[in-house]
Amino acid sequence: MTEHRKPQIVIIGGGFGGLNAAKALRDAPADVTLIDKRNFHLFQPLLYQVATGALSPANIAAPLRALVAGQANTRVVLGEVAGFAPAENRVILGDGSAIPYDSLIVAAGMRNSYFGNDQWEQYAPGLKTIEDATDIRGQLLTAFERAEQEPDPDRVRSLLTFVVVGGGPTGVELAGALSEIARYTLRGNFRRIDPAAARIILVEGLDRVLSSYTENLSAYARRTLESMGIEVRLGTFVQAVDAEGVTVKTGETLDRIEAQTVLWGAGVRASELGAALAAATSAETDRPGRVIVAPDTSIPGHPNIFVIGDLAHFKGSDGKPLPGVAQVAIQQGKFAAAVIKARLRGQPAPTRFVYRDLGNMATIGRAAAVADLHLFKLKGVIGWLAWLFIHLMQLVSFQNRMLVFLQWAWSYFTRNRAARLITAEYEPYRPQ
Repeated sequence: MTEHRKPQIVIIGGGFGGLNAAKALRDAPADVTLIDKRNFHLFQPLLYQVATGALSPANIAAPLRALVAGQANTRVVLGEVAGFAPAENRVILGDGSAIPYDSLIVAAGMRNSYFGNDQWEQYAPGLKTIEDATDIRGQLLTAFERAEQEPDPDRVRSLLTFVVVGGGPTGVELAGALSEIARYTLRGNFRRIDPAAARIILVEGLDRVLSSYTENLSAYARRTLESMGIEVRLGTFVQAVDAEGVTVKTGETLDRIEAQTVLWGAGVRASELGAALAAATSAETDRPGRVIVAPDTSIPGHPNIFVIGDLAHFKGSDGKPLPGVAQVAIQQGKFAAAVIKARLRGQPAPTRFVYRDLGNMATIGRAAAVADLHLFKLKGVIGWLAWLFIHLMQLVSFQNRMLVFLQWAWSYFTRNRAARLITAEYEPYRPQ
């Protein structure tokens, strides 16, 4: 007698969408396999705090195995997906092995987009992974260290000039944190330079920062940034980036900014898995490479393959694609799980995902944030407190919440950033 085979559910990606799908499937009459090339879940909204030394990587990450340890039907596979064989219902891993599935959820996320200028990436790193954050942290701190050793005033100015490209939440939060590091955290730490003399420039192509927020909140954000000594350049586009700086264009005017540090927060594109999945299933993709999905988040013609989160092009009630934010991924992960569970139990499955927009939040600096919660528009200290509370509650483990709360409390009262570490090997600086 052969043992009855349970249905196999495979989830690719342990981010917000994949993890919430896995958790929602804990009582499903099936075996669940969660695949990720990293062994941890990352709370991406706080990556910029790792990049600026406020938090350590472990504060915003939690091991995937620990998060699903209580789910008897769920296993974790550490591996990288290389391709798909939908005709055979298999996922192909990079080592050549294959994992079969009856239902597949793909939540692979996004990567940075340089709008066809990928050569800029080596000079203007983006912020998507833990490695990105620690590399940026090292680059920022190294700039101050080298400026301390540089006798040439022009070179010092270049080393202490920081350009942040993109006026969305990532760019605004990075620029604000940079200002606080220069003006407060590093004050008195150097003997030859004044860190507060650092020049921070935020470049945005649109006519306002935080363009997805109301004009009132956007205007507040700009005023706050400028009060922190940050130059905000609107209607300005990057033309070139190299090792010595960035060339920007405002109207018909070109301007060269000599800067040793350029940070990128201007755009995203789909993971490479989006193209692989589209090729294997004949699915359509949009310009950033997101897979266009059906109302139930499945791929047309492949009702057992779901694409969720940043990788999915799903039109909301206004006809526009849903934004690549955590709440979309979380809700879609739970929805896809509900569809699969209903089918397994022979019950009518939901046919259309409906997104519940809970609002947007962004922090600018110490006791300054904006929150568009639809019924409530918060800014300043109240917005900042709301931002703190909501982000603490969204961290996936109690340990992370306690660690982050203690770090934030210490940073608030001391203005210190305890994770101010250069972890890469420091190359001896030779003044030019």
